[in-house]
Amino acid sequence: MNTDLMFSSATDMWATPPELYAALDEEFGFTLDACAVRDNAKCPDYYTPEQDGLAQPWPGRVWCNPPYGRDVWRWVKKASETAAGGGFVVMLLPARTDTRWFHDYIYHKAEVRFIRGRLKFGGCKNSAPFPSMVVVFDGKKGIR
Repeated sequence: MNTDLMFSSATDMWATPPELYAALDEEFGFTLDACAVRDNAKCPDYYTPEQDGLAQPWPGRVWCNPPYGRDVWRWVKKASETAAGGGFVVMLLPARTDTRWFHDYIYHKAEVRFIRGRLKFGGCKNSAPFPSMVVVFDGKKGIR
């Protein structure tokens, strides 16, 4: 896999830092990775770009680190809708609190954990050029 491109600003795919995922998986026990490539899927059950995770159901305890491009809002909307139906989704996202998708689907609707500093994604030498947040959508608990 060409990781130089994957971790550069020329792409919207950022591989989840293993230590961050391990801590979250220990806390939540994920069963599905909703947005993965075969080389870095976090769960035995996962959706690849060819399977289009947005078009699939998200059962169980879902992990999602979506592409951070213009369509990130679609993934956030899907997570919000999944939680509204009683589901559970945890997402790793860029901390873009000025966006419409943050206010429409996250703010006052999910638990937000801002990450101190900048993450080093995958095996990158340098930190990301943006701050990050973990968002917990819990349809059974709800946040209001």
